[in-house]
Amino acid sequence: MLKNGRPERYECDLHCHTNRSDGNNTPKELIDRAARLGMKAIAITDHDIVPPETVTVDGQTVAICAYARQKGLVLLRGYEFSTDTYVDDVHILGYELDWSQAAVQEEMERARLSKSEAYRKLCNILTSKGMPIDYDKEILQYTDEHGVIRKRDPEEVQRKFIFEKMAEKGYAESWSAAKIMVQNDPELNVRREKIDPVRAIELIHACGGMAFLAHPYLIDEVVEAPGLGRMTRFEYIERLIAHGLDGIEACYTYDKTSYKGQKTVEEIEQEIKARYGNRLYLSGGSDYHGSKEGVVDPREIGEAGISYAEFCRIFLPYLPQGAD
Repeated sequence: MLKNGRPERYECDLHCHTNRSDGNNTPKELIDRAARLGMKAIAITDHDIVPPETVTVDGQTVAICAYARQKGLVLLRGYEFSTDTYVDDVHILGYELDWSQAAVQEEMERARLSKSEAYRKLCNILTSKGMPIDYDKEILQYTDEHGVIRKRDPEEVQRKFIFEKMAEKGYAESWSAAKIMVQNDPELNVRREKIDPVRAIELIHACGGMAFLAHPYLIDEVVEAPGLGRMTRFEYIERLIAHGLDGIEACYTYDKTSYKGQKTVEEIEQEIKARYGNRLYLSGGSDYHGSKEGVVDPREIGEAGISYAEFCRIFLPYLPQGAD
């Protein structure tokens, strides 16, 4: 069934998160939910962490891709690289890398260590500006869905946790509004050292994977960065294409994010297809993080994505034998 010219649920969702980064479902819960919804393929693309190899099922350790196949799903194992220290929301999705490569492990560790100091500093600045957030007691410590108080390792913190706490405490209407508030205030927008997107593309390719630009319209229409100067969003993307970008997310849930523009999700999708459809693979994903109590209109698996036929065309080498 179509809704505003788009399927109500796509067969394949190539941008999903679990509680291994800033999602709310375990990897097994994500797979189970996708199977119940009738999905044919999903990708786990957690931030700055290698995807899991196994899940625990009835006390037994099972290979995660095999478990997904038992549920009728093809699972892509991915990694969402947060890139570019000076330009916000440049995220490169790397799919099906050789995760044992030292380059991946080193980048994951570098990314994790870069977050801790920057996020503590952000909480301190918010507190000094009359929006108190205690990094140790409110970010490193949290209450899970069962009411149990737990602690995070500093390297496990995602900036979205701080945005959610800002919304919870009434400093912003929502986490996305909090994100925009921080991005628009130079004092609050604490920069952590991120991998250059060109380097991320090179790393993905060196490890045998494919590199896709996530949510391109979350990049500001005009950006500026040391060494690059001032350029438009489209000029910035062209630089990534020139350095080997494989694909771009055309179908995405912009209406449920911090997107600052006025275009509808349908208009953005058509514009991306027109600009890049003859040069790049076109992907899609919901950026699903899992339902959370108190969240209005949470994104659902398959709300954005691509067809299974298109998935097979792009990712045929990664499919189990006979899946196509």
